[in-house]
Amino acid sequence: MTMNHSAWHAGLIILLLCLTGCPGSVYLWEVRTESTRKPPEFSVAMLKHERVGILEALTSPGLHGNEVGLALSLKRVVERVSPTMVLVPPLEAASRINRAGLTPEYTRMRMDYEQSNILDRDPLKKVGQALGVRYVLQPRLAAFTQTLYDRWKVPALEINVIRIRSSILRLSLQIWDTETGDLVWASTAEGSFQEEALTEDPVYLREAGRITWGSIVSDFARDRTSSRYSPTNNLVDSLIGPDEIDEEPPNEPTGTPAAPAKK
Repeated sequence: MTMNHSAWHAGLIILLLCLTGCPGSVYLWEVRTESTRKPPEFSVAMLKHERVGILEALTSPGLHGNEVGLALSLKRVVERVSPTMVLVPPLEAASRINRAGLTPEYTRMRMDYEQSNILDRDPLKKVGQALGVRYVLQPRLAAFTQTLYDRWKVPALEINVIRIRSSILRLSLQIWDTETGDLVWASTAEGSFQEEALTEDPVYLREAGRITWGSIVSDFARDRTSSRYSPTNNLVDSLIGPDEIDEEPPNEPTGTPAAPAKK
């Protein structure tokens, strides 16, 4: 009885120390990339003078739903890593495609792409004309898994003090020339993410996606064909964190008049 009582007290002390002294969460991540070489006639500098369209992300049937939002995440990363590039964002791209009456052809092109990994030249050219761009970015979600396991627990209290949330994310990105139908550049990346925390929040796909896209776009900007990224890369690591969360301003109380503008 005394031993159980002592173990309970020891466990409680350790738990309190973790609650007060340990950080709420710690991200450990690593991304490895494989990218193609750019053809001689194509360079990063060219895209500084071209509007570039971003198409909605694609994925396999088993992952449908997880790809939503990845194209928007890619847009925000490109704006951070390569701010000189002029983009046609996915929302605007979808609207232009629909206004041009290309939705049936665009849908067939995407369905064929899932089988062939090729964007058919004729509908691709029409999409490029509708967007007013020569080049489009085609993102794709290849895999996303999450696991949760205990790293350390207090047996006397039956409390999980620290839990590890681990995720694997595989993304790919292709750049297509809508005028010629050429695939001018492609990259794949696999990211491993781990987080230690006292809560049971997941490793969010939004944050893992930004880091993985940042690694791919960094390869493109630096003309690299194989890279390993980790939190020591300040630019990529900065894509995750509180500073990336857009906070909405508080609502004004009903009936409160706005302050007059200063003259």
